Amino acid sequence: MSDAFCSDCKRQTEVVFDHSAGDTVCSECGLVLESHSIDETSEWRTFANESGDNDPVRVGGPSNPLLTDGGLSTVIAKPNGGSGDFLSSSIGRWQNRGSNPDRGLILAFKTIATMSERLGLVGTIKDRANEIFKRVEDQKSSRGRNQDALLAACLYIACRQEDKPRTVKEICSIANGATKKEIGRAKEYIVKQLGLENGQSVEMGTIHAGDFMRRFCSNLGMNIQAVKAAQESVQKSEEFDIRRSPISIAAAVIYIITQLSDDKKPLKDISLATGVAEGTIRNSYKDLYPHVSKIIPNWYAKEEDLKNLCSP
Repeated sequence: MSDAFCSDCKRQTEVVFDHSAGDTVCSECGLVLESHSIDETSEWRTFANESGDNDPVRVGGPSNPLLTDGGLSTVIAKPNGGSGDFLSSSIGRWQNRGSNPDRGLILAFKTIATMSERLGLVGTIKDRANEIFKRVEDQKSSRGRNQDALLAACLYIACRQEDKPRTVKEICSIANGATKKEIGRAKEYIVKQLGLENGQSVEMGTIHAGDFMRRFCSNLGMNIQAVKAAQESVQKSEEFDIRRSPISIAAAVIYIITQLSDDKKPLKDISLATGVAEGTIRNSYKDLYPHVSKIIPNWYAKEEDLKNLCSP
């Protein structure tokens, strides 16, 4: 109970709220102070037919504009006791006989959602991947191709377009057995098909070494100071003509930063964390070494420390 001012009692009195009628009543004189109030608290009554079903959810999922019926079609549940068993089962059989044009899309969207969840991707990337797959599927030219590779390639392209790129190795790790080569071919096919649809090349977004830095450093358990130095270093490296892939540059910068710290990381660990081969990291390190004094921040390493770096 709570207190409220009663106009009959002319003072603050305890009031009782009648949930069934929505009335607020004075506990001393019985005056209805407020009627038909709206209860804004959560309401979890169950509307299930079976007494054993205590699931309070009575709404469906959100509409999906990529599906023919918006994803709001009715599904006949399997009978679980009661007088309507025969009718329910008959309707269910007829529904199953009918062809659902979106069945393939629904399964594909579920697979993309699972892969996105395993990579920890945000919802906008998942939605973009769904949209890309729907556009490719509408052209009716993907029949016979590796479905897992197509879905993984859609996710790879979506990450690029949303400026949250992932390496092909990362995508491959959740692609249900699809290889890097298959995903690469699927990506080229999708880009080609979308280009034919629009009449122009598909914008994939530019990859920078800094896009991977925070994630790679986190995988290696580097401290905040080392992560900050790595991010500054990789930004300065873009000022030089280093003809290596952004992922290789990121891995080489991490190698340099860790060698200048007390917590040195072996090349093998960096290779595992970044997905870049040890030989590729060494070659990228050779290309970065001549510019090391201009790339590494002065606050992180002094000139004499840089001289102690192993020459390639």
